Amino acid sequence: MEEKYMVNDILESVKSELTTYQGVISEAENMQLRQTIQQIRDNDESFQYELFKVAQAKGYYTPASEATQSEIDNVKNEFNS
Repeated sequence: MEEKYMVNDILESVKSELTTYQGVISEAENMQLRQTIQQIRDNDESFQYELFKVAQAKGYYTPASEATQSEIDNVKNEFNS
C-alpha cells in the first residue's frame, strides 16, 4: 500500500476516534473516566494535527479552498437568525 493511502487512512481513523471520544466524554458521569478520555482525545488531536501537517507537506492532502468573506458572512447570518 502506498504511503499516501496509509496516511490518509490513519487520518480518517483518528477523526472517527475523536468523534467517539466526544460522545463518551459528554456521557461520562465518572469524573476520573471523563478526564482520562479527555486526555486521550487531546493526545490524539495533537497526533492528528502533526500527521496532517506531514500529509500536507508531502502533497497527500489538499485542504478545501478558503471561504470568501461573503460566504463567512452568510454562515454567520444563518446562525444569528
